[in-house]
Amino acid sequence: MNVDQALIRIRPARDEDREAVLTLAPRLAEGVAAWRDHQAAIRAGQRWLTDSLAGRHGAVFVAVEGDDSRVIGVVSVSRQRHFTGATDAYVGELAVAEHAVRGGVGRRLMAAAEDWARQQGLSHLTLETGAANTTARRFYASLGYLEEGVRLTRSLAEPS
Repeated sequence: MNVDQALIRIRPARDEDREAVLTLAPRLAEGVAAWRDHQAAIRAGQRWLTDSLAGRHGAVFVAVEGDDSRVIGVVSVSRQRHFTGATDAYVGELAVAEHAVRGGVGRRLMAAAEDWARQQGLSHLTLETGAANTTARRFYASLGYLEEGVRLTRSLAEPS
């Protein structure tokens, strides 16, 4: 960890943050299953972040370091309907610059997403992460998140 917590601030994303936020897209591809195309995962992360920054739904918060110009983390949060019919808050992306991992930035960004959800009158905040992303799964568990669903994949290229 190379960040000074006293110099970190969480704020809503601005138009001028776009380029810096998009540089965090490769962090969203970490933990993707080995049989998936890693470059395609990065491109998907860039699309997700671009869509979130377009501001069509929800909110995007950034963690900035120092003079407010160096973006070191991002979280997007929006409303999403659960299959039961309830509306939950949903974290689409959480990414923290590699040098800031384990420095409290992710926790602070998630707290901002949770605050947004409470302000919207929502009772649950949900998210998804890759099964192979054990670091992220441990992080979310440490914040009190419980695993609710499991996605299974079978290759059809191999005989059963």
